[in-house]
Amino acid sequence: MRIIEGAGVWTPPAGAANDWVEHLRVPDLSVGTYCIPAGGVDDQSPHTEDEIYVVTAGRARIVTPDGAADVGPGSVIFVPAGEEHRFVAVTEDLALLVVFGPAYGSRASGPPSP
Repeated sequence: MRIIEGAGVWTPPAGAANDWVEHLRVPDLSVGTYCIPAGGVDDQSPHTEDEIYVVTAGRARIVTPDGAADVGPGSVIFVPAGEEHRFVAVTEDLALLVVFGPAYGSRASGPPSP
C-alpha cells in the first residue's frame, strides 16, 4: 500500500507556466497532479495512454475534437489515448488529479515528457 499526501492540491507552478508532478508510478498506471494558474495556457500534446482527470479545484473549459465542456471541482474527465485535448478559459487556479493507464509515457517510443 502507498498513501500519497497532498495529491490534487493546488500547487503554484515552480518556474513554469504549468506544473505536472507524478506522485505514483507502477507499470499499469501512474497518478499525478497537473496545475494550471488562472489565465494560464495548457500546451500539452496528446498522450499515448488513456487518461482520467479529476478536478479538485478551480474552473476551466476542456476542448476535444468531440466538443467542449465547462469543468469544476468534482468533474471527472476521460480522454482516450491519442485524443487532442486542452484546458482553456482557466478562470480559477485549476488543480487536477491525473491517472494514466498504463503508466504515463510507457507506450511512447521516446522518453516521456509532460
